[in-house]
Amino acid sequence: MIDLNEKVALVTGSSRGIGRSVAIKLAEAGCDVVVNYVTSQNEALATAKAVQSLGRRCWIVRADVSEEDDVQSMLEFIEQEIGQLDILVSNAATGGFRHLLDSNPKHFAAAMNTNVLALIHLVKAAAPLLEKAQDRGKVIAISSHGSHMALPMYGLIGGSKAALESITRHLALELGDRRINVNVVKSGLVETDSTRRIPGAEQMFAARTAKTMMGKRQLEPADVANAVVFLSSPISDLIQATTITVDGGAAAHV
Repeated sequence: MIDLNEKVALVTGSSRGIGRSVAIKLAEAGCDVVVNYVTSQNEALATAKAVQSLGRRCWIVRADVSEEDDVQSMLEFIEQEIGQLDILVSNAATGGFRHLLDSNPKHFAAAMNTNVLALIHLVKAAAPLLEKAQDRGKVIAISSHGSHMALPMYGLIGGSKAALESITRHLALELGDRRINVNVVKSGLVETDSTRRIPGAEQMFAARTAKTMMGKRQLEPADVANAVVFLSSPISDLIQATTITVDGGAAAHV
C-alpha cells in the first residue's frame, strides 16, 4: 500500500471532477491536502469535508491559477501556515468547447494561461518548498486525449494540453537535479460536469465501451486519481518526464 503519511499536497481545481477525486485518493493514502478553487466554493467545501472525514488536515484556498499573483499568494499561505509542500497536482483547466475557427485571441489566451502557463507559475512558486520534501518533491499535471488526437470542439483545449505535456518535459529537465519529479497523467474520457458540456457528449460516452479494452468497465475519476497517487509516492522516483495514459487502452484502438 502506498503510504503518504506526513506529506502535504496542493491540488488545483479540486472542487469537483477529477480534481476532487485526486484530493480524496491522496487523503486515503495519508496525505494532508490543500484544496484550490476559483468559483465553486460550495463544491470545494464538500471536497474538504471528504478529506477531513478521512482524518486528514485540509485547507481551502481560492486562487485563479492563471494569475501569477494569485499563485504566489497561495504558495505564501502554504509556506506560512503549513510550512511544507511535497506534492503539486496541476489539474485546473478551461478553454470552452468551440470550433477553432470560431475562437478569438481572448479564448486562446484563457486556455493557454490556465492550462499551460499556470503550471509554470505554480512550479516557480512551489519549487523552494518541493526541494525540501522529505523524499523527492512531486509535480503531476493532468492532460487529456486531445493533446494527440483531434476531437470535436476541443481544439483550444487539446492544443493547450499538447503544450502542457511538452512544458512538463522541459520542467523535468530543469528540476530533476533539484530533487523534483515532473510527470503527466493523461486521462481518457471521464464523465464529469465539464465533459457533459461537450457537444455530442452522450454519443461519446456511449461509444466508450467499443473503444476500451476493458469490456464494460468504464473509466472513472478514481482511476485517474490512482495514477496520480502512484506518481506522488517514492515508488515512482525513477519515473521522470513521462506521460502515463489512463484510458483502458482506448487511445490504442483505431
